[in-house]
Amino acid sequence: MTSATTELEAATFRKLLEHLDNNKDVQNIDLMILAGFCRNCLSKWYLAAAAERGLDMTDDHAREAIYGMPYSQWKAQHQPAATAEQLKAFEQRQQ
Repeated sequence: MTSATTELEAATFRKLLEHLDNNKDVQNIDLMILAGFCRNCLSKWYLAAAAERGLDMTDDHAREAIYGMPYSQWKAQHQPAATAEQLKAFEQRQQ
């Protein structure tokens, strides 16, 4: 992989995070239903990438990198409880 490719991928990732940050009304469960991944998945992939490179990182740090704030704060401010319809759609996707 070239340096230019890595830079493009990094810029694209930053744009994805910006887009998610600008659309906090899109809930993680909605992302899971539609796309099969969510912000939490991104934080787990971020943490795994750090571990693969021998970097010491906590789950909290990875989540903060994705959410732009501590996860507990993001949840309190932006994540209402899932509706019955969302839970049903999520369960159906898992089958």
